[in-house]
Amino acid sequence: MPFEPGEVVAPSDPRIVLEGQWGQQPGVAITVNSGSRISFSFAGESVQLLFDTAGLTVAPHLWITIDDGAPVLHLIENPVIELTAPTGRHQVEVVVKDVNEHVNRWNPPFECAVVFAGLLLDVNSRVRLSGRPGGPRIEFYGDSITQGVRSLGTHSESEGADGTTTYAYLTARAFGATAHQVGFGSQGIIKPGNGEVPPGPESFGWNFAGSPAERVTAPDVVVLNLGVNDETLEPEPYAAYVARVRSAYPETTIVSLTPFNGKHADTIAAAVKSLDDPNVVCIDSTGWITEDDCTDLVHPSVAGHAKIAAHLIPALETHTTLRRRG
Repeated sequence: MPFEPGEVVAPSDPRIVLEGQWGQQPGVAITVNSGSRISFSFAGESVQLLFDTAGLTVAPHLWITIDDGAPVLHLIENPVIELTAPTGRHQVEVVVKDVNEHVNRWNPPFECAVVFAGLLLDVNSRVRLSGRPGGPRIEFYGDSITQGVRSLGTHSESEGADGTTTYAYLTARAFGATAHQVGFGSQGIIKPGNGEVPPGPESFGWNFAGSPAERVTAPDVVVLNLGVNDETLEPEPYAAYVARVRSAYPETTIVSLTPFNGKHADTIAAAVKSLDDPNVVCIDSTGWITEDDCTDLVHPSVAGHAKIAAHLIPALETHTTLRRRG
């Protein structure tokens, strides 16, 4: 049957659950981070996802799952993605696979970003209120590894990247956590990231330029994994970065995770020690993976990310209040 337009549901509607780093603007919700999610439940057989694609030069990649089906890859090349299913009640999950790191995704107007404009329902369909995410809250801040760059292979564009394969995504799911996964390719403590993204201390606290990352509830744990892209690094700028995170979240446990290849591990450990803060923990990840666990000697493969998560999950159980689901 042809699609007959019915109700329009705005991104801010409580029946739509947004998870991750989203900036809210009139009529739209915007994310520039892989691993961000949209979920909702609808009764009927047809619904359209609406996006603002004006000005985009590179299409973001999405995984879309209906009920227990396999995730299906969609590129946001047009303003509408139509989903159909047999008549009944359905659960939809949309996960950002990748927002391309090589074009502007920080300063509006963007060349690549997910600009979600809501839902358009078929006249016979209705969006239903579903449960809000429970469990702990974790925020991950990192570089291309946290973004999922080249996890699928050596392709340097979005074809090779997948935020759902990363150690951050896997770790959050293991704890049943609501997660903010913030990864920017090439970013460091001192070094700016690709796509006009500033260095880590300057981008922290922002969804993108001009959009403060406001939190209703502080996270239980923040995991920091920056530094590998900095050619040189002294303890002072790293300590200042952690102090900035602490000022935003006075009671949160902060975990400083050293780069997986061991780079700047001693510097990061010294910076954390200098803060003399019992709720800031340094976890040395040196040796968790090797070059053989990477697709290009640097970026972990899918299996490499799984190995990292297998180390990180028990480490977080040891050093924080997080406990695995089930």
